[in-house]
Amino acid sequence: MTTILVVDDEYLIADILGFALEDEGFMVVTASNGRKALDVLERERPSLIITDFMMPVMDGQQLAEAVRALPSVNHLPIILMSGAQAHIGMERSDLFDAVLAKPFKIDLIVAEVRRLLAAT
Repeated sequence: MTTILVVDDEYLIADILGFALEDEGFMVVTASNGRKALDVLERERPSLIITDFMMPVMDGQQLAEAVRALPSVNHLPIILMSGAQAHIGMERSDLFDAVLAKPFKIDLIVAEVRRLLAAT
């Protein structure tokens, strides 16, 4: 089963996204910030990361930079979900494979997840 790591400090958003992805047949693990996501990344070995931008401890851009610096996982697709900071993600195609605006539509996220997983 394909595992997806969802990183968001808003638990409700992480849960909604997690339930929707699980309904589509994915296994979902969550983390509330980038630092915790790095711990989960080592333990769970997901195939794709979906991250928020604004989070305490380590934000989404710092997380993506850390992932891209790790040879064992630097190939993973990373989707950025963000409201006001989406433009920053769009300027960083070296870090993010896709940028989706918040509030998001579940069907668009699922379609993007499937597209990126098919490309790997």
